[in-house]
Amino acid sequence: MTQPSTLARPARTEPGDRADPSPRDARTSAAAAATALGLFAAARLTGILVLAATAWATGRHPLALLARSWDSIWYLGIAAHGYGRTLYFRPTVIHSDLAFFPLYPALVRAVTTLTPLNASTAGLLVSWLAAGVAACGVYAIGARLHGRAVATVLVLLWGLLPHSVVLSMAYTEPVLTAFAAWSLYAVLTERWLWAGALAALAGLARPNGFAVAAAVLVAAACEIGRRRGRKVPHSLWTGAALAPLGWGGYVLWVGRRKGDPLGGYFEVQRLWGSRFDFGVGSLRFIKHLLLRGDRLVFPVTLMIVAAAVLLVALLIADRAPLPLLVYSGVLLLVALGGSGFFESKPRFLLPAFPLLLPLAGALVRTARARPWHATLVVGALAGLSFAYGAYLVVIAHTPL
Repeated sequence: MTQPSTLARPARTEPGDRADPSPRDARTSAAAAATALGLFAAARLTGILVLAATAWATGRHPLALLARSWDSIWYLGIAAHGYGRTLYFRPTVIHSDLAFFPLYPALVRAVTTLTPLNASTAGLLVSWLAAGVAACGVYAIGARLHGRAVATVLVLLWGLLPHSVVLSMAYTEPVLTAFAAWSLYAVLTERWLWAGALAALAGLARPNGFAVAAAVLVAAACEIGRRRGRKVPHSLWTGAALAPLGWGGYVLWVGRRKGDPLGGYFEVQRLWGSRFDFGVGSLRFIKHLLLRGDRLVFPVTLMIVAAAVLLVALLIADRAPLPLLVYSGVLLLVALGGSGFFESKPRFLLPAFPLLLPLAGALVRTARARPWHATLVVGALAGLSFAYGAYLVVIAHTPL
C-alpha cells in the first residue's frame, strides 16, 4: 500500500463515486470530465472574445497578438528556420534562440509540414490542443485525490488565473502542463514508464520543465526506499532513468554547441538576463517596487507570487502527495530564485496547478453551503482574468 503523503493518496468519495465503477458510473465520470473540459473551454473562449474586443477597439488584430507576441516570435522562428538566430545589443546582453527549448517549435513544424496551416495558426492550434489535454490531466489528478466536484473546480480555477490568457497564446506553458499533469498522474497510479517518458518530454518543453523530472525521481526514490530491499520492478528504474533525459539532453546539446557542455546553456540564459541568484534580483526589484512604484503589471505580479507562497504552505498543510509538492515547490523555487524578467514570474507559475487544490476544495465546500457565495467568487475571478488578460496582451506592452 503506498503511503498517502508520497504517491497515491486515496480519493475522497462523493455520492456516485464507487470503488468498483460500473458502466453507469464510468459514463457519469466521463460526463463529469466533459463538463470540466467544457467549463475550461468556455472560460478561455470568453477570455479570447474579451481580448478580441479590446484589440479591435485599439485597431489591432487579436489573432496576431495571440500568435506573435514576445517569445512566440522566437518559437515560430525556430519552427520555420531552426536554431541560429542571435541578436546583439551590447557585450553583456546577447539574445540567442538557444535559450528556447525545442519541443514546442518541433510540434509547430510538424503541423505546418502535415497541414496547409501557416506557422502562426499552427502555433495557436498546438497551444489550444495542449491546453485541452492539460485540463484533462488536471481533472484526472483532482478526481483521483478529491473526487469529481473538486476536480471540476480545479480545472475551472486553472482556466481563470490572472495569467491564464497565456494558455490561449502561442506559448509553451500549455505544452509543459499537459505533459506534467499526465506524468504526475502516472506517478500517482504507479505507471513508472509513462511517468518517466512524459517527464522527459516535459523537460524538452521549457527550462523549468525539470520540475517534472524532479517529482518523478523523488517519488521513485521514496518507492524504492519503501520496498526496503524487496525487488524493485524494472519499470520503476527505467522510468526514473528516462525522466531527466529531455531536459538534460537539451542543456548538454546547447553546451556542446557553445563549447562548454556543462555551462554553455546557462551562459546563454545569463546573456538574456536570466540566472538563478537565490532571489537577490527579485528582492531588489521588490524594493524598487515598494519604494518607487511602477506599472500595474508589477504589483499584480508581486501579489501573485506572494499568493503562490501561501498556497504552497496550504498544500503542505493538506498533506498533498509528495510528487505534487516537489513539482510545485521546484516551479516556485525557480520563479522566486531567478533574476531577470520579474513580470514573467506569474507565467512561470502557470503550470503549478496543484497549488490550486486547497482553493478548489474550499470553493466546493462553499458552494455546497452557500451556492450564491461561490457563484460570486467565480464571477469575480472570471472578470479579473478576462480583463487582466486583455490588458496584458493588448495594452500593457510588457514582456510576458
